[in-house]
Amino acid sequence: MERVLIICGSKSDEEIAKKTMDTLGEFGVAYKFEVASAHRNPEKVDSFVKGTGADVIIAIAGLSAALPGVVASKTAKPVIGVPVNVKLDGLDALLSIMQMPPGVPVATVGIDNGKNAALLAIEILALKDEPLAKKLKEARAKK
Repeated sequence: MERVLIICGSKSDEEIAKKTMDTLGEFGVAYKFEVASAHRNPEKVDSFVKGTGADVIIAIAGLSAALPGVVASKTAKPVIGVPVNVKLDGLDALLSIMQMPPGVPVATVGIDNGKNAALLAIEILALKDEPLAKKLKEARAKK
């Protein structure tokens, strides 16, 4: 079963998702990848979020970047938003994800930084997974 659910708002965001999946794979963290737009496929997003057994959700989106906030509104699980550089150097997406209302938090990483989203998810999982925490510590010691 997946420990991390990755949802992209558009097929064009898959390049960023690949960085996320590659990093999770390096640490042996099981994930599931889906594509669903908060605007075009809200029922699909709802189904993915409510049906996942994952402990952490990574939502990748550009432009208005509503996906991470919509996902966070549907779950109490940690949500990590990854803004994508589609227009305005990605600042529109970054600000959209960062400016969530009180009570609907979304952790936000840098523009196009799927790798950091994966590492943050791994840190969250490592809080209750000693072998994963050890892998993370060893990986950091190599740098």
